[in-house]
Amino acid sequence: MPRRMLLGLLCSAAVCTGRTEPSSAAVKGFEPMAGLKGKDYGKTRMSYSDYVRTESGLQYQDLKPGNGDVPKPGSNVVVDWDGYTIGYYGRPFEARNKAKGGSFAKDKEFYRFKLGDHSVIPAFEEAVASMKVGGIRRIIVPVELGYPDNDYHRAGPEPTTFSGQRALDFVLRNAGLIDKTLLFDIELISVQK
Repeated sequence: MPRRMLLGLLCSAAVCTGRTEPSSAAVKGFEPMAGLKGKDYGKTRMSYSDYVRTESGLQYQDLKPGNGDVPKPGSNVVVDWDGYTIGYYGRPFEARNKAKGGSFAKDKEFYRFKLGDHSVIPAFEEAVASMKVGGIRRIIVPVELGYPDNDYHRAGPEPTTFSGQRALDFVLRNAGLIDKTLLFDIELISVQK
């Protein structure tokens, strides 16, 4: 392959044209990662055709449809959940039900919160608001719908084990090239009015 063609294939638009400021259209659709800030390239946003995409950017898939009540704002909800850092090797940071082995060996309580009080991350609140009791929903959480200021102490749900906290904290606090997209499975156990 001639050297000029190879250079053309390897050269990004910003480098070849001498542009230094990326256009907003060039950055749109990419995951925000501090190590790539100001560049017009990066890891593209994941989008799956078998998931429903909401206006906010949340993607979800109902693994098991529920048949019970749908929570209303102000309802107290009880959920079981698990979480994964899908942008970083799919590491689990919380396990559903009674976990087996390793760092998730202890029994865990169901998670409770009041719908609409903003005590959980926006993605969690949005996902649970349209579920029915008995349903299990898988959600893909972009960084802007996740933990505020990349700190899991500021909004729930929090991992219940030290190793889960450590895995999540490593991804959230890393200022480099780690994608902070998360995946949660949520089971709506009950709605209490």
